[in-house]
This record gives sequence, structure tokens and C-alpha cells, in this order.
Amino acid sequence: MFNLYDFDFPEVSLDNDYVIATYYIKSRTHDIVTLATAIADEQSTGTWVSVPGETNDIKMEFGARVLNIFEVPDYEFEVPPDVDERDYIVQIGYPTKNFGPQIPMLYTAVIGNIANSGKLKLIDLNFPKEYVKGFKGPKFGIEGLREILNIPERPFVNNMVKPCTGWKPDDGAAMCYQVAKGGVDIIKDDELLMADPDWCPIEERTEKIMAKLKQAEEETGEGTLYTVNITDKVGKMKDNAMRALEKGANALMVNTYTIGFPAAQAIFEDPDINVPILAHVDYSGGLFGSPYNGISSPLLMGKLARMIGADLAIITSPYGKFPVVHSKYMMQCVEATAPLFGLKKMLPCISGGTTQPTTPAVMKDLGNDVCMAAGGAVHGHPMGPEAGARAMRQAIDAVMAGKTLEEYAQDHEELRVSLEKWGDPKANFDLLK
Repeated sequence: MFNLYDFDFPEVSLDNDYVIATYYIKSRTHDIVTLATAIADEQSTGTWVSVPGETNDIKMEFGARVLNIFEVPDYEFEVPPDVDERDYIVQIGYPTKNFGPQIPMLYTAVIGNIANSGKLKLIDLNFPKEYVKGFKGPKFGIEGLREILNIPERPFVNNMVKPCTGWKPDDGAAMCYQVAKGGVDIIKDDELLMADPDWCPIEERTEKIMAKLKQAEEETGEGTLYTVNITDKVGKMKDNAMRALEKGANALMVNTYTIGFPAAQAIFEDPDINVPILAHVDYSGGLFGSPYNGISSPLLMGKLARMIGADLAIITSPYGKFPVVHSKYMMQCVEATAPLFGLKKMLPCISGGTTQPTTPAVMKDLGNDVCMAAGGAVHGHPMGPEAGARAMRQAIDAVMAGKTLEEYAQDHEELRVSLEKWGDPKANFDLLK
């Protein structure tokens, strides 16, 4: 195995030659330097025992490099006797020539075998400019969505067709018409709806829903995107997409984390598919949910989902039925929209129990470049789905006008009823805790 002191690394520029991985490690080791060095070796040129072919020249060109090791707390003179496991932040630089601008081999390098090594979590990846150039990012992003829908400033509203599954094309078309009339900007298939079930074929439901959305647009003057779920076996997704597009689909959706980033990227980047595509959040918790293992959610759902080309992405928040830590949700949205070597911004869609009363908190957190994604709060509105959609828009209008929801609700009945039903968002999901 490679030893830190076997040879000296010369000073090199990491600007364009290395991806820098940041890890959180919790370990009983008393020699974190050797552990970090072993990780760098394991994930680049070495293995658990020295082999003749791992020459110094190969290590110099292809070996990963330990860049920083920090311990938290930063013990200097002694470690308290009751401390069993110690907490470290370790940064390792990986030569980009080892994996190139693609996700499968990038994952293999930065979180491959070591994902099985105990309490180790990949916190972030810092990419050089030249590496990011190998990814196309969103085709449309926030700016493109604003242009398509003629929404210059306010937040977007997204709705999921409910119930999640089991409805027929005529039923879905009627539901979509109601919520589009109420002011929803983007309607998505629920992630649980198969792409092409016998009882709701992709071509029939797309054609009928798009016809009703056209009717709603003629009546309201506002367009609506319908993101058709095309998630399927990898070999069938392109065909699903093309059949939906032939029937007028103006947007698509993939369950990004169940099909995997490479399959999703192939759809996002396909030159034959020139409509916005939504990345759904389901299964992502299986990748980031542990505090000690996996990949952090801002990296996974923000930076990487954006790099592979998602135009908009469903994420969860602290305010709904699957509450996440506030700072994590904020950082997911930062990674979706922060400057990244020219890539377009990805629209974060706040979901998982979003209601009209959550709107002020989300807009305070994130501003206007956000989408309020509500399913139950629209379809479950006591006055019906159209009123539920209208109430979502009224909540946004209230914040934009600098008023409280209670003030605005005095003249807007749909919002008033929403506040009566879901006034305390966090109190609505006790059964899920």
C-alpha cells in the first residue's frame, strides 16, 4: 500500500487537473493521516498491498492527493478520555484524467469502494472549470422557464395530479384543466404513475391533457407545462419521450435517482428532446439520508443534478411531511442556482407537503427563483382543485405585495379557506413522524 512518506509530491496547480472531494469521517483511528492516505491510494492507483506495477511515475500522474485534514473539535494537547470516535474533515484531490467528465467513473473514484468503509460521507465536490465544460447543464433552466411561461418575476406554482395513480386519461385531463384554470404553471405526473400503463397510456393521456391545457390557456391567457413521467427501463425511456412529444407534450419528468444519473443525463442531453425536464426527488433519501454515509443532499440534488441537465428539480423542505434540516434545504437551492462556470440555473421546486401557509417562509428563504410544488393542498382544498390552485397564487401575490396571508385573505376567499384548513403547516403531518 502507498505510504505518505514513500516519495514527495511536487507543488502542482489543482485548477484544471483535479476534482477536490471533501469527506466527513468519524473514526476510532489515532492516525488519520495514514487513513486519509490509504483512502487516496485505494481510490486511485493502489490497493491493500504493494504491487510491482504501482511505480512512482504512475503515482505521480494518476495518484490522488491528500490536501487537507481537519479535526472537529480541533484537539491540540490531549483528547478527552471519554472520546471514542473522532470527527474529521478530509479533502482529497483526484486527477480528472482518471474518470473524465462523466458521472459513473467519477462516483467510482470519489465514493466507490470507500462507501463500504464505515462512517464516511461525501460532503462536496469542487470541480475545475475545464471539467465542468464537459457537462451541458440545463437546456432551459430558470431563465428559459420564465421565458416559456411569460413569468418575468414571481415564483412558479407546480401541482401533481392526484390521486397519485389509478386515474384514467379523461380523469387526468379534467383535473389538469381545473388546476390550470386556477393558475398553476407546471403540472407533473406523480412519480408513482408508470410511464405507459395499460389503463393510462402515455399517448392518450398526453394528448387529452394537452388539449385541456390549451383550452385553459385560451380562457386565462396563461400557459401551463405538463411534465409527462417517462421513467421506465433505460431502453424504453427515449421511446416514451418521443411518443409523448408527438402528442404535444411541452415538458417531461424522470425519476432521476431510481434510474440513475447516467440514464437521466442521456435524456436531459438528447438533442431530439427540446422541452424542459423535471428531476424527481424520490429515492434520493436512500443516498443522502444517513449522517455518516452516502452523499450530501446539496451535492446530490443541487450541484450534480444541475450538471447532468435537469431544468427543474423537486426537493423537500423543513416545512412539510418529510422535513429536512433547514440549512440542507437552503444549500440544495444554493447549489441549484449559484454561478457554476456558465451553467444555467436549475429551478428548485419545494415539495413534500407544501401548502399555501408555507409560501411566506419559502419566499423569505429563497426569494422569487423558486417553485411552490403542492399536490394535496391544491386537490384537497375544500372548495375544489381550481380554488386550491388559485389560493397558491394568492399566497404568492400576498408576499409579493408585502402583505401577510391573513391580510390578503380578507379579500380572497380561497386563501382564507386554505389558512383555516392548513394554518399551521407543521401540525398537519403528525401521523408521518
